[in-house]
Amino acid sequence: MPTALITGATAGIGAEFARQLAARATDLVIVARDADRLAATALALHDEFGVHVEAIPADLLTAEGLAAVDRRLAADERPIDLLVNTAGYGIRGELDENSFDVEKRHLDIHVTVPLQLTQTALRGMVARGHGRIVLIASVAAFTPRGTYSAAKAWAVMFARGANLVYRRRGVCVTAVCPGFVRTEFHDRMKVSTEGIPEFLWLRAPNLVRLALRGIDRGRSVVIPTLRYRVIAGLARVLPDRVGTAGQFRSRD
Repeated sequence: MPTALITGATAGIGAEFARQLAARATDLVIVARDADRLAATALALHDEFGVHVEAIPADLLTAEGLAAVDRRLAADERPIDLLVNTAGYGIRGELDENSFDVEKRHLDIHVTVPLQLTQTALRGMVARGHGRIVLIASVAAFTPRGTYSAAKAWAVMFARGANLVYRRRGVCVTAVCPGFVRTEFHDRMKVSTEGIPEFLWLRAPNLVRLALRGIDRGRSVVIPTLRYRVIAGLARVLPDRVGTAGQFRSRD
């Protein structure tokens, strides 16, 4: 059986990747900060799908947590065939309003952490001649919406470059760029989503199903649904001020 390691696997997109990969008879290594929730998720996935599920409770923004996951990716026993980097979160406020520590931690979870985990996974995959690496980016990567967009733009360009180099060696790297998804993401940010039209919302099961189709084909960038591909295309040619319209409002 192939084995997939998923960060941020107890909620939202990460949890749905775990479910759909388990349904494909893929063994799992799941990573999240909440140990109790992680253990419950591992048990539920094993009971429903009969796959082996290994749980690593880890805060990826600590040296210890990141090192624990990094060691698992480097292990020769039950090697990782698919790495899915979904751990992440959004922050409110403009750059001048936030502390440097808030901005750095946000950058680290979206850039530094997946860079390190991808590099470690990539070395083993190249040596074995096969593998898949996924970074969850966003359609925000194509719009100027602060440091979140900047971090997601890095993921897109990184995946494009890495896929170009390593696909010929059996390892594909894909950035998945969803739009608005019904998950805990915006609730954790404590922002209002009342102004977002219903037709823009995606459901995690459909998003992941479409994402896996592109990942299986070895694409460097996957933008699920036609409507978001159109939006991403328009964002490349419209004035920057259009892309910044409709910023989230705080619920505080």
